Amino acid sequence: MEPTPQSATTPTCYRHADTETHVGCVRCERPICPACMREASVGFQCPECVRAGSRSVRTARTVAGGRISAVPLATYALMAVNVLVYLGEVIRPGIVERLQMIGQGLVGPDGAGYVYQDHYPADFHAEGVAEGEWYRLLTGAFLHMPPTEGAFGILHIVLNMVSLWNLGRIVESQLGRVRYLALYLVSALGSSVLVLLIAPETPTLGASGAVFGLGAAYWVIARRLGADMRQVNRFMAYFLLWMLISAGFTSWQGHLGGLLTGGVVAVGLVYAPRERRNLVQGVVCGVLVLLLVVLAAVKVAAL
Repeated sequence: MEPTPQSATTPTCYRHADTETHVGCVRCERPICPACMREASVGFQCPECVRAGSRSVRTARTVAGGRISAVPLATYALMAVNVLVYLGEVIRPGIVERLQMIGQGLVGPDGAGYVYQDHYPADFHAEGVAEGEWYRLLTGAFLHMPPTEGAFGILHIVLNMVSLWNLGRIVESQLGRVRYLALYLVSALGSSVLVLLIAPETPTLGASGAVFGLGAAYWVIARRLGADMRQVNRFMAYFLLWMLISAGFTSWQGHLGGLLTGGVVAVGLVYAPRERRNLVQGVVCGVLVLLLVVLAAVKVAAL
């Protein structure tokens, strides 16, 4: 027996003309075979309708307009950079003297740092931001007390990394990676600039200035989201109390600079109007960086 020829009225898949099907796309009603069926909430859709639907669905965004990500990769990256630099300090201790934040100082023939004075011996040389080493405004934020400083040397990076881990994950999830990194770096810059303005001859190093910026951002974001502020306010009270207690053996100028800068950046990021959010956020960050650079330049000129 010969096979019965297929009826001319039997529907076939619009993509595979040789495949008979009795299922149609729930959106465009074109016949689709099992290979082309895409499961929908009701029935099946064809590949074209699925792609069109994906384009029409708005991507979820953070409160600041950033992409939502489940993994805090930026926080991991910052922690990795800090740890790698610390390992570099162990191998080459001279990295600390070369890259730590200092406005103006002297390096003696023994390689040690000294307080700057206008007239110094010929075998000394000046160092710091005032000597054109502007990179110190950021590099100091990735250095920590070397392990040769004893237990506190180790605790310095441990405490900062624990704080970065706890705060960074929350803030990054609410801002998105790009905005989070901008907040971190501008906070670090603000921390160094206030040190330059108030205590230019004091060497400072550590991520704590940027971490204080994250703390201020955490408070601002919680207010913006309408969170229960009782727990957040208690956290900030402890944060500020630590800044006061540690003022005797850490750079309170750096902590305060990071806190203030981080708060300003966070306000600009989360309160920017949605219809021109990117523009306002860029302007806030750009103007703040320009202001910090101008303040640093004025101070350097005075030094």
